[in-house]
Amino acid sequence: MTGRVAALARHPVKGFTPEPLDAATLTADAHFPGDRMFAVEDGPSGFDPDDPQHISKIRFTVLARLPEIAAVRTRYDDDTGTLIAWHPDFGEISADMEGEAGRRMFAIWLKGVLGDAVGGPLNVLAAPDAHRFMDSRSGFVSIINLESLRDLETRLGRPVDPARFRGNIMVENWPAWSELEMADREIRIGAAVLTGIKPIERCTATHVNPHTAERDIDTVPELMRLYGHRDCGLYARVTVGGRIAVGDRATA
Repeated sequence: MTGRVAALARHPVKGFTPEPLDAATLTADAHFPGDRMFAVEDGPSGFDPDDPQHISKIRFTVLARLPEIAAVRTRYDDDTGTLIAWHPDFGEISADMEGEAGRRMFAIWLKGVLGDAVGGPLNVLAAPDAHRFMDSRSGFVSIINLESLRDLETRLGRPVDPARFRGNIMVENWPAWSELEMADREIRIGAAVLTGIKPIERCTATHVNPHTAERDIDTVPELMRLYGHRDCGLYARVTVGGRIAVGDRATA
């Protein structure tokens, strides 16, 4: 079964804007490069940087709790460690995410954007070493099958933006929903080899329109009604590192 990489994306700050990429270099047993490196905790989350463990996303500013953050646009500069964030009502800010002062400045700005929607205090966490702020303990790389979303669109009778599902690798030309059967299967993409881990169980974050910040599709109930499950996409582990790019073959 051969498909094609239609798009690549990373999410430097958990819960915020996907950044499209033309290419990325994957490393064995590592997360997707530049993904979920930072997270904003809404009140103390209990995260210990000296002993980093998985923490529920509900402790952070994420779409499942705060659809308002979809109106915030972010872009991360790898060379300088600077996050550029913009909101239509609050303008733009540039924050040095490598330093505590810059992370604190972003948290203060974000509190102004979100207002009473958050309890706070807001605090930006930087992932130590190889840790990343993933939704799943086993989530290293997420793959979205665009044919599954096209089937969902057909059944719903309306467009479904792939950005709702916040994936890293978007593949087309695989049979719809075939990714749900790829646990333990080898997947070759470009020069890299991945192994499927498990389907991605979806939450209410997918209800939020990534452009309008409105909850406009009850995605989870619709998945249950139409297919009898809440899954869309596949978590995978990189077993052989290598460069992948938009247009590469994706064979499973």
